[in-house]
Amino acid sequence: MIAMRCAHFIFFVRDQARSSLFYQAVLEQAPRLDVPGMTEFELADGAVLGLMPEDGVARLLGDSLPHPSRAHGLIRSELYLLVADPQAYQRRALACGAREISPVQPRNWGHDAGYVLDPDEHLLAFASNVQCKDAPS
Repeated sequence: MIAMRCAHFIFFVRDQARSSLFYQAVLEQAPRLDVPGMTEFELADGAVLGLMPEDGVARLLGDSLPHPSRAHGLIRSELYLLVADPQAYQRRALACGAREISPVQPRNWGHDAGYVLDPDEHLLAFASNVQCKDAPS
């Protein structure tokens, strides 16, 4: 078994600067890396959210796969964040241009969770564990 040190989740975005500003406001933190071609935000337990321009990944992959822009309008991913106050995250996301899919409410798996689409149509969930309300915000 290989010991995993960190997990990076990369979202392909239309406009890196716009997406960076969106996530800075929603996560209430500056990116740890912000250079042409990649913006990174630290998440819990060493996980990283990366934002890569669609054209950048298309250059990496060449013609072997369709251009990521062909998937616009399709839900391609979900980032599920356990936070202390999902309502606050949901409000910030909506104020920054996200589209609400479902308000924060009790779910049958034991979390209060709400869902939004970010400006690039990635599904974001902001949740708290009903039994453990002391998750870091």
